Amino acid sequence: MDYRYLGKSALKVSPLCLGAMMFGGETDEATSKRIIDKAYDQGVNFIDTADVYHAGRSEQIVGRAIAERRDNWVIATKFGYPTSQGPNEQGQSRKWIIQSVEASLKRLGTDYIDILYFHRALADAPLEEGVRAIGDLIRQGKVRYFGVSNFKGWRIAEMARLADQSGIDRPVASEPLYNIVDRTAEVEQLPAASHYGLGVVSYSPLARGVLSGKYAADAPPPADSRAGRGDKRIQQTEWRPESLAIAQTIAAHAAKRGTTSIAFALAWVLKNRLVSSTIAGPRTEAQWDSYVEALQLQLGPDDEKLVDSLVTPGHASTPGYTDPGYPVEGRRVV
Repeated sequence: MDYRYLGKSALKVSPLCLGAMMFGGETDEATSKRIIDKAYDQGVNFIDTADVYHAGRSEQIVGRAIAERRDNWVIATKFGYPTSQGPNEQGQSRKWIIQSVEASLKRLGTDYIDILYFHRALADAPLEEGVRAIGDLIRQGKVRYFGVSNFKGWRIAEMARLADQSGIDRPVASEPLYNIVDRTAEVEQLPAASHYGLGVVSYSPLARGVLSGKYAADAPPPADSRAGRGDKRIQQTEWRPESLAIAQTIAAHAAKRGTTSIAFALAWVLKNRLVSSTIAGPRTEAQWDSYVEALQLQLGPDDEKLVDSLVTPGHASTPGYTDPGYPVEGRRVV
């Protein structure tokens, strides 16, 4: 395993981060444990979960699966999304951060979290309080490092400034959406993270499965796929004719190279030297096996040229859906 430093920290992580979003939901505990054990045997030391994944069941499954080798793993989890209707059971107040961390520690069965992420940016919430609270948790030994997820470049800069002001280490990781059919993170998120010393841990390298090549543009999706199951998020975001066509072109190119579109898409993300690791979240053991192939695939100038011809650097395949959880903030009508 070619471990990489996470940004300017001294922490080394595997280029593939095992995403646990399906664990406890679509993926049962027995299968989840098999995947986790296999990933460990392959040299993977980085696993990503969150307090809201399947109402905390993902954290519980991860905690039980890694208990005997806890210190060999880098565990990342997140806070910020609502877990109930209460106004203070979400967000980034000191009250909620401490409460959510204590709950995550209990579910994970550990006494420390390696990386704690702000799961999302909140336009109306002050950042200072959250940074100070995390500083306290770091000093207490309950959190080792912190990071940000889905933060724009200016917020990454502000988080670095607030950490400096609070006398704690800057965040070590930024977690943006990044894949062949959505390259918008290249505009500011990736360069800002690099400038301020954050490692990039991107997510959705397969565009929620679109880049696997399993979807035909002119046919219904397979019944056991996310689109076939009626997954709302993929229908709002990646399920676009342009992206489906691009995926088929990538699949044909990968086949000529003797590999798969899955390995190609993951290897393309990891070819970017600004990326420390990418989160690959399997539903099945076979899916995980297909992800690992990317670690042996070397891409060259012709591969880069092909992708650039399909999706312009810094752009997405087509204008898309704006998730209300991550609103566009640049127009405020008076």
